[in-house]
Amino acid sequence: MKKFNITVNGTAFEVEVEEVKAAPAVKPAAKPAAAPAPAAKPAAPAAAPAPAQVGAGDTAVSAPMPGKVVKIVAEAGQKVKKGDVVLILEAMKMQNEISAPADGTVKSINVAAGQGVKIGEVMAVIG
Repeated sequence: MKKFNITVNGTAFEVEVEEVKAAPAVKPAAKPAAAPAPAAKPAAPAAAPAPAQVGAGDTAVSAPMPGKVVKIVAEAGQKVKKGDVVLILEAMKMQNEISAPADGTVKSINVAAGQGVKIGEVMAVIG
């Protein structure tokens, strides 16, 4: 076993890797395979709205982790209570419900479904 230190998105992990016996050598094919057809480009996620404007007295709903917005539950103008789900953020193959940190009205949703977010990015504003 060999030990390695690996850093992913700023978090350090210590991992152990076991070396296995090498597979027997394979003889190359007589003719190279035909080149695959070019892959179609994946559809781009919906365009993100303008950057957030958090005014005095407003509460920002910030991303607690990097991930991808899967679903937007609340809409601008909707009244929410502390703990109500505003959107769903997927991170590390898990769907996380992002809740309203305070009572109020959703002033703006600053992300779109399919959009990637970084830690601390303002995803919505509650006033």
